Amino acid sequence: MQLVYDSTQKPVQIGDVVHVLDSDTPYILLNIIEPHKPASTGRVHIQSMDERKYFCEYFPSVIGASWIGRTDR
Repeated sequence: MQLVYDSTQKPVQIGDVVHVLDSDTPYILLNIIEPHKPASTGRVHIQSMDERKYFCEYFPSVIGASWIGRTDR
């Protein structure tokens, strides 16, 4: 199972600069949590790159990513 960007199919990696849907604010990807059961989508942890350093947890779809190669569904 691998998390990839929907637009490019390239793997999502810790340290990537990402944007949440409908926002131009850049975030850095801190952590990827794999789905723990078939109904789960997992989570991504990101932090804003501005002076406020907001920490957020989102579904992967919010950064335009999804899982490929899932065997639990």
